Amino acid sequence: MPGRFVYWMNVSLDLKIEHAPGEQGGGEWMRIGEALHQEFNTRARAFTAMVQGRTIYETMESFWPAARTDESLPGYLREYGEIWTSAPKVLVSRTRTTAEHNTRVAGDDVIGALTRLRAETDGDIGVGGATTATLLLRAGLLDELLLFTHPVVLGGGRPLFDDLESPVELDLIEQQSFEEGVTMHRYAVRHSDAP
Repeated sequence: MPGRFVYWMNVSLDLKIEHAPGEQGGGEWMRIGEALHQEFNTRARAFTAMVQGRTIYETMESFWPAARTDESLPGYLREYGEIWTSAPKVLVSRTRTTAEHNTRVAGDDVIGALTRLRAETDGDIGVGGATTATLLLRAGLLDELLLFTHPVVLGGGRPLFDDLESPVELDLIEQQSFEEGVTMHRYAVRHSDAP
């Protein structure tokens, strides 16, 4: 059975992933406490591999490798640093040709490379970044959305997906609430060839 691409993101109630340019997944509107971060750790540890666009990859790369051994950070953050750094990753980028931390770069034939990755992988592949997720969705390769919705309406900013040509139908397969007021919703993407 081929792997499955799972797009996971923190979002606002109006499905924005950042309010101001350059927030890079760290906006003050997010309510990420220990319990929620432990959930992130559990989910990330379960991924067989990760695929990330350049922007999100570089954001992660700038913090998480050093976080592994930073004794000033709580254990759950050091743990996520170890998970991210050790996981096999594919960086989707037209501008970078090399990357560290168990990462290979897919630059030219991205859809071909990700189609092969999906065929060769057993398990879930975490996807980070709206551009990469939109590319996978348009190619019929995106299988799930794993959304952590924060109780805020941003009113503007970067959307969860780039412009789509038609509606995307989903099926809710899991939901959970956290102390911070954040809810998790996991959806299966209905593909056009599905019954």
